[in-house]
Formats: sequence, C-alpha cells, structure tokens
Amino acid sequence: MMDRKECLKAIARHVTETDIVLPVYSTAFDWIDIRPSPLNYPFHGAMGLASSHALGVALGRPDRRVIVLDGDGSLLMNLGTLVTSAEAAPKNLYHFVMENGTYEANGGHPIPGRGAVSFAGIARSAGHQNVHEFSDLKVFEQQAGAILADPGPVFTCLRIVSSGEQQRDYSRLHGAHVREAFRDALGAK
Repeated sequence: MMDRKECLKAIARHVTETDIVLPVYSTAFDWIDIRPSPLNYPFHGAMGLASSHALGVALGRPDRRVIVLDGDGSLLMNLGTLVTSAEAAPKNLYHFVMENGTYEANGGHPIPGRGAVSFAGIARSAGHQNVHEFSDLKVFEQQAGAILADPGPVFTCLRIVSSGEQQRDYSRLHGAHVREAFRDALGAK
C-alpha cells in the first residue's frame, strides 16, 4: 500500500502548466499543497461527479491534458462514467483512482465491496484499453511519466493507505478567487 501524498508527488513531476487537474475530496487538499495551479479544478461536495466533469472538460478542451484524481468511494457513486469515457475515448483523459477502501472525507467509513471490488477490472469491462494498478510506490514512480505520455483514455488504480484527519480550509477549494483563476486560466491560449 502506498501513501497518497507520495503518489501525488509522482504524478506532479509530470504535470505541465497547461494540464487541467480535477482532484477530489481529501486528495484535493493534498494536491493544491503539492502543485498549486490556476488550472486545478478542485472537487468537493459533489461525490461521484469528478469523472463526469473531467470527461466533459477533456471533450471540450482536446488541446489540453485532463487529469482526474478520484477516490474509490467517489467513483462507486458513478461507475457509468467509465463506460461513457471508454466509448468517447478522449485521447487527453487520465483517470487516477486513490483506492483506500473508505469514504475518507466522510469519516473513514468502509466503502461497499471493500477488498473485493477491482476498479481496474471494472474499467477493463467498461471498455478501457489502457488500465494500470499499483500498490508499490517505487514501481509507480518509475511508470508515472509513461502513463501520462500514453494516449488516453488511461485508467490507473493506486492502492493507498487512508491518511486520516486533515486540516480543511474549504475557501482554498471553493473561494470565488479559485473559480475566477480557473476560468481565466482555462480561457488563456
């Protein structure tokens, strides 16, 4: 099992200034500390919808790489998005799922099917051709760049340990200044 922050740092090393990143829930707070950017589109309060938003952004902005940093509990709320993204097959979509077996943002309650569900298996069954799974940080660090260099859609499941309590200043995710900066950065050529 891996540490989420270390996985995010491995991803961040390969994220460019033009990439759009949609981090969800607990991951959002870690991500904005690791890689602040006006093109971060943090997601909190709409469980399950980040993957759908990422798909829409990827289709609407095929000129930019779109990376969604999802949670296992969040993805369980919207498994249909895997079928839709496989069918639409945007070459610029990269879906990472942090699998810790809990609804971490809601108190650490176990997700249904914890330990039995294969998110990579579901993605493959949904039609995704480029699917990865990792539970070893060193192996993931070695392959993260190649994963983000492949044409999408790419689905990657990262098995992580729960990180527990976090300090959560929601204005860092939802403040008007965050939305304005994202809108301006997205419109920039």
